[in-house]
This record gives sequence, C-alpha cells and structure tokens, in this order.
Amino acid sequence: MVLQFYYKWEREVSLIKIKMKNKNFTTFIEVSKSPQSVFKCITADVAKWWGGNDLEGKSIDLNDEFIINHPGAHYSKQKLVEVIPNRKIVWLVTDSTLSWLKKDQHEWTNTKMVFEIRNQNDKTVLHFTHEGLTPEKECYAMCSKGWDTVIKDYLFNYLTHDKPHF
Repeated sequence: MVLQFYYKWEREVSLIKIKMKNKNFTTFIEVSKSPQSVFKCITADVAKWWGGNDLEGKSIDLNDEFIINHPGAHYSKQKLVEVIPNRKIVWLVTDSTLSWLKKDQHEWTNTKMVFEIRNQNDKTVLHFTHEGLTPEKECYAMCSKGWDTVIKDYLFNYLTHDKPHF
C-alpha cells in the first residue's frame, strides 16, 4: 500500500514538473458570437485586430502566409499549417525578428499560435496558445502582456462590438 502510494506520488510530481517546464502562454475569451463568426475574424479579419496596415499577405486558407511588420520593433512571418473550419487555426512562425531583445531576436521563429474554438452553452470560447512562448524566453514578460492585450482587448472588442482596433 505504501509502495503503491509512493509510485503514484512520484508520477504526479513528474507530471507537474513537465507541465511547469513546458508552460506555453495561453489565454481565452468567451463571446456571444457563433464559431463561424469567430473563425472568420481570426482568418479573414486579422488586420482589424492585429497588424493593421502593417499586415501583408493572406491568412484564410491552409498554407497561406502573412507578415506583420512594425518597423524597428516586430517582424514575423506566419504560415497557416492547420485549418479546421470553425474549430481550429494554427499559425507557424517561419521567420521573426523582435528587435528589442538582447539575446535572441528570433525567439518566435518555429513557434506556433494556436486558436481553438468551441461552443460552451450559448457562448463561443476562443482558447489561444502561443506554443514555444514559455517563461524561459527573454520576450515572455512583454509578449505575454502583448498577447493578453491583443486577444482580450483588441480581438474581444472587435468580436463583441464590431469595432476594429486598426
């Protein structure tokens, strides 16, 4: 009995350590819009809530690519690597420069932005994860604040009030 408890405890501690070590930035919003509306906003309307005039390219279909370029601060090129209509969108960052970083200005390269959409009662929940944006990264503090603003303010307000940020 004691040995069984020990092994269970040891396994739980290992799982907790793995979760803490691989803690990607994540956040979510809940809106009174359909999954179709949320999906359209994340694909066809990116420039209205992230990037504005600094966005070029397409972000609708699988393998589309787009660039966000805020000169002197942020450059990233995204490729749509997974698109499940009205449920999931995944962007792979294929190139990036965060010029304000001191150590590795290309920290975003090969990370993924994952948007998962699901119905919950009479609402739609959008769960956002930036895979690879972890607390060990130099940009984590600034980027997590930035994503909180982009998702919970710009995107949320665009979805709920039809008010573009840009």
